[in-house]
Amino acid sequence: MRIGDLSLHPISDGTFVARPAYFGLDPADDPRPDVFDRHGGAWLPIGCFLVRTGNRVVLVDAGLGPEAQDGGTQLLVGGQLLTGLHALGVAPAEVTDVVCTHLHADHVGWLFDLGARPVFARATIWFGAADHPHFVTGPGEMAPHIARGFTDPAHAARLRPVDRETAVAPGVTALPAPGHTPGHLCLVLSSGDERVLLLGDAVTCPVQLDEPTWRSIGDVDPALARRTRERLWRELEGGRTVGVGSHFPELRHGRVLAGTGRRWVT
Repeated sequence: MRIGDLSLHPISDGTFVARPAYFGLDPADDPRPDVFDRHGGAWLPIGCFLVRTGNRVVLVDAGLGPEAQDGGTQLLVGGQLLTGLHALGVAPAEVTDVVCTHLHADHVGWLFDLGARPVFARATIWFGAADHPHFVTGPGEMAPHIARGFTDPAHAARLRPVDRETAVAPGVTALPAPGHTPGHLCLVLSSGDERVLLLGDAVTCPVQLDEPTWRSIGDVDPALARRTRERLWRELEGGRTVGVGSHFPELRHGRVLAGTGRRWVT
């Protein structure tokens, strides 16, 4: 996808199967068959995005890594990101920036290997400042080798915590969008009069447009997360901006068709 002078390529690191309880639903309530299969799973991607802008190669989110996790409410299987980058002709050493929309496991898995060494050896790592005390040193879950990577003094110079609207690269801006996590970020890609909003997990799935009470079990502050979702939906109503989330089906972008009975269109 072209956004003026920028290019955007979605890459799936693997599969995310969300069960009704992930969205705060009771399976006994017969959730929507257009969302959940006969086994009660909504099959979604673990999405990452590659942005080329000028001489910068920006990776948005770092997937789950070569892991599989079954948390009961969701099943995640990763491991495909590096293969996807290779298919685009990009080696890990060519990535100049990695922007993590937040620090959940399925967005940081390829940041560091099991020895806490950077996978993207030359990249600056951007992330929401408020996520660091929650996940790296606080109560949030984080794999030990990822936490060691964040706290290793040798990596300090390449870490960029973000607490306000911040230009990451030409045409790439990080915006705070808290609720799912304390420091969740969205990314705005803009060039000329074209604009794309990378939603991360601020919106898990487009179905939340017509099911506004469906939350994500990972929401640290569900009330704030819902307000953030509504703000983002309104931003996608104007027609100028298209958006895509990290777990949107097929990683397809779309917009909100405004008016009575708003709906998501791709």
